[in-house]
Amino acid sequence: MNNPVEEIREGLMEAMGRITSFWGFSRIMGQLYGLLYLSPNPLTLDEMSESLAISKGNVSINIRALERWSMVKAVWVKGDRKDYYEAETDFWKIVKGVLREREKKEFDLALDSVGKLLRKSVETQKTAKSAEAAFAIERLKKLEDFIQTMDKLVGVLMTLEDIKRNLFGLTKKK
Repeated sequence: MNNPVEEIREGLMEAMGRITSFWGFSRIMGQLYGLLYLSPNPLTLDEMSESLAISKGNVSINIRALERWSMVKAVWVKGDRKDYYEAETDFWKIVKGVLREREKKEFDLALDSVGKLLRKSVETQKTAKSAEAAFAIERLKKLEDFIQTMDKLVGVLMTLEDIKRNLFGLTKKK
């Protein structure tokens, strides 16, 4: 490979693949995002499939996930009926999409689980009056408070950019 721009694109695809893999996402999702991020034009599923040397079906599955997390978006190309995609470059929007689709659900599940365990501990304490149940109640209340605080923080992060734009009348830049 003698094309420096292609080497840069390949390097970003690899780096993004490592980053997404580290955070528990598919490596291919990161590679697709890296490919689209450094692509001056929107790409089709076929073009992405060819660039990554993977099946079109694999590209399609990963592109749908990237869309749910607001990391890529479908765009219309005049005169062509194929689906084209481009990378979202507003990183706050990406963070909000990921938090909305992934982390928020995990906080909700964690709160539900801890709440059930806390209620079970309280019932156990009522009937058995054990020191272990009292200890569990104390610890579970602290954990529940922490998760609720983190859940609220996620909510604040999800609205931060909107508030900033509304307060300062900022327009979206690419």
